[in-house]
Amino acid sequence: MTLTEVDSTNNFLKQALANSTPLTDGTVIMAESQYAGRGQQQNKWHSEPSKNLTISILLKPAFLPVTQQFNLNLAISVGIINALIPVLGTGVKIKWPNDVYFNDKKLGGVLIENIIQGQIIKNSIVGIGLNVNQTEFADWVPNPTSVKQILQKDYDLKILLSDICAYIEAAYLVLKAGNIDRLKTFFMQNLYWRDELHSFKTTEGVFDGIITDVTQAGQLVVSIDNELRLYSFKEIEFLNK
Repeated sequence: MTLTEVDSTNNFLKQALANSTPLTDGTVIMAESQYAGRGQQQNKWHSEPSKNLTISILLKPAFLPVTQQFNLNLAISVGIINALIPVLGTGVKIKWPNDVYFNDKKLGGVLIENIIQGQIIKNSIVGIGLNVNQTEFADWVPNPTSVKQILQKDYDLKILLSDICAYIEAAYLVLKAGNIDRLKTFFMQNLYWRDELHSFKTTEGVFDGIITDVTQAGQLVVSIDNELRLYSFKEIEFLNK
């Protein structure tokens, strides 16, 4: 379903579910214009109308225990990266926990909102925003880039949408089959700053560390002076130059 304008595609799906609208697993909502797009932890997502990919996908991963919900993040990230590498090359990376980067610039992001029922995930709303044909960004947008800026030409939104949905479906089926190791291996191979010495910031100050892993619960594992430390969302900041 394509909407001309909406506050956010994630909100649209949440409202539809709240109204008991019958929606099938894999329903995709695309917006030409999104005037209140959100990123992780209420960050804003800036997108010019009809130039970018702003979509939400409804999934029903009842097979996935609540304790394993980060595995859905793995599958979605793997699907997106698999779709983008043939277009942009190996500069595409997953920046923990849910950003899409090209070299040191932000290409897009993912926001997954899970609706929990007991010990299972009843519904997952997967919001995806990718900068495609936009070339000018607001001053407050950090390190932005777009497919057009990388390729120096426009890219067909419908083709990209089709590719991303196909690769996400493939990765989702791998998740459903329980082959988490396969997803995790690809995720780690394409993790931004993995096994590289970089600067980070936490409430304890600025330090240099090396990303070595991501736990099953989704925590980032950073080696600092040969000591492994675990960080949850928003507990650590990447200090890009």
